[in-house]
Amino acid sequence: MISVESRPLEDDELIDHARRGDVPAYEELVRRYQRLAVRAAYVVAGGAEAEDAVQEAFVKAYRALPRFRPGAPFRPWLLRIVTNEARNRVRSGRRREALALRAAAVSGDAAPSPETAALEEDERRAVLASVERLPAADREIIAYRYFLGLSEAEMASALDIRPGTVKSRLSRAMTRLRTEMVATHG
Repeated sequence: MISVESRPLEDDELIDHARRGDVPAYEELVRRYQRLAVRAAYVVAGGAEAEDAVQEAFVKAYRALPRFRPGAPFRPWLLRIVTNEARNRVRSGRRREALALRAAAVSGDAAPSPETAALEEDERRAVLASVERLPAADREIIAYRYFLGLSEAEMASALDIRPGTVKSRLSRAMTRLRTEMVATHG
């Protein structure tokens, strides 16, 4: 890991180094955001395309570093590139697998009983199945908020929309999700 005086470099420091041709600095950014980028691409394009979309997005982001606004947050900027690349792959008619989101694992100190674990798994699958049936824009905004944990400001930046628009779109998507859940799972 690249560090100064035993402390990891912040994103803006790594970006500055990468802009000056320091490939290990950019590799560190890739390591930091690889999993998040794959999850974002998976939401948009499905499993078969996610890895390829992320790889291409990281290449495009590297090439775009000279245009990156100093001081701007890197994560939403990168996620916008990842999302656009994944959308392009879907639009271009490449093979698309069924969308399958992975919810964060249930955490806790004590292991749940087998019955509780089975019920939680059934509930998680029902929610994911309902999310899969939503329109792409609804899946995307729900995934950014609840599966990727982005703040409203990060979502606005990643989606290139106003923060107020994030709130209204998320609210409408959640309403459609509730309706879908009731319609299909009682």
